[in-house]
Amino acid sequence: MPAETDPPAGDAGTVWVVERTDNPRFPYRISLEQAGRVTLALRTQEKWPGPGGQIFCLRERPEDGPTATFETVERVPVAALTRRGRKLSVALDRPRNKRCEFLFLTRAYKHQPGEYEQIFFRTASAVRAHKTRGRPQTFGEPAIEVVIDTRERYPWHFPGATVRRQPLAAGGYALLDREHVVAVVERKTLQTLLADVGRIQILHRQLGELSTYPHAAVVIEAQYGDFLDPEKIGRWSAAHVARVLAEVAALHPGVPLVYAGNRKLAAQWAHGFFAAVAARLEERAADAAVQVAVPRAEPPE
Repeated sequence: MPAETDPPAGDAGTVWVVERTDNPRFPYRISLEQAGRVTLALRTQEKWPGPGGQIFCLRERPEDGPTATFETVERVPVAALTRRGRKLSVALDRPRNKRCEFLFLTRAYKHQPGEYEQIFFRTASAVRAHKTRGRPQTFGEPAIEVVIDTRERYPWHFPGATVRRQPLAAGGYALLDREHVVAVVERKTLQTLLADVGRIQILHRQLGELSTYPHAAVVIEAQYGDFLDPEKIGRWSAAHVARVLAEVAALHPGVPLVYAGNRKLAAQWAHGFFAAVAARLEERAADAAVQVAVPRAEPPE
């Protein structure tokens, strides 16, 4: 989806507008408006998909708008917009026909270089029934570059990644994208996190620094239950430790605490986390490049 027509991720006064056109092939125009400005406009074959179905759409081109005449069919407030990769989920503020999704794809031409766009308008029931409903939203195995802080004495391993060591301003591990830190992970063992319980203000400051990054997490080489075991937590009561961990989670919602269980699983989680962030960044860059390069909305006959 091109930047200039990306709808915002949230309702913020957005309105869903359905209009009738004079084109028999695509008799409806569906648009999202915010503050009187159209942020997305599509030509569709129906105003709403049938049960479990989907509708092929065309993105409105600049030359389609000025000379066309439309008859308004409905205007409905948007309760929520959520964009995940190539999917835009819409929830309307009404009791029926309220949830749908637009899927934006790019396809290669068969007999010429370049790509074209395909857009599908489908209901929530169609999404649930689709065979790919369990597929992750990030794809591929991107090359990743990981920085390990020089203070890590026995660092995790990241097989297949480019790894280097240097001081980090926050976290023990960082993912780089063109020399910029885009994700950080702070590693904690059972003992280091218990030590932080006794200096909770320092822990809050540390998590506050982590929260300034686009993606961050604290990955713990222990189970949550270990922090409630009197034989493992020493001088602290289980109730006190549980309260501290709950407070940390509540005050720093952007930095999840991941109780990975042990060192091996913690490293595996961090590796997967960095790979997913890298894949998402690659997908965004590819989407932007493709949209600029594709002036056509449908393949040639």
